[in-house]
Amino acid sequence: MKSARLVLTHPALIAGIGATLCTLVLTHLDEWQHELWLMAPFGATMVILFGLPASPLAQPKNIILGHLLTTLVGLVVLHTWGMTPLSLSIAVGMAISLMLLTKTTHPPAGANPLVVMLTAQDWPFLIAPVLTGALLITLSGWLYHKWASGQPYPVRQN
Repeated sequence: MKSARLVLTHPALIAGIGATLCTLVLTHLDEWQHELWLMAPFGATMVILFGLPASPLAQPKNIILGHLLTTLVGLVVLHTWGMTPLSLSIAVGMAISLMLLTKTTHPPAGANPLVVMLTAQDWPFLIAPVLTGALLITLSGWLYHKWASGQPYPVRQN
């Protein structure tokens, strides 16, 4: 019985369950609203949020603003210069610089300009799925860590 309890409380299993539940919510929103609520960078966000909630990269400011700012960069570059290898490269570099300068670094968000530009997104993409999805993921992480994992979240950074 002791080994079964250990497995059920293992941090890796807890993180996987949290990510599963969060993804399930987003996929149901996809179906219910017939809108895109999932994008690949959100999966990577969940790795950090559910697996490493004390990391500075997992904090709400980093998740929300990191996704928002990098998507905005992708949209501005796409609608200003179009999609070329050079503009795509510039967008990724600008997004990374902006996150570092604003202290909102969130590595999964570094892929957002690629998503935006390779799929030719328009301005509403910034609100849904990006802002709304990042807010829902952050809220899910907060609720999950408060009620299930026992790990503090968010963690105040110095």
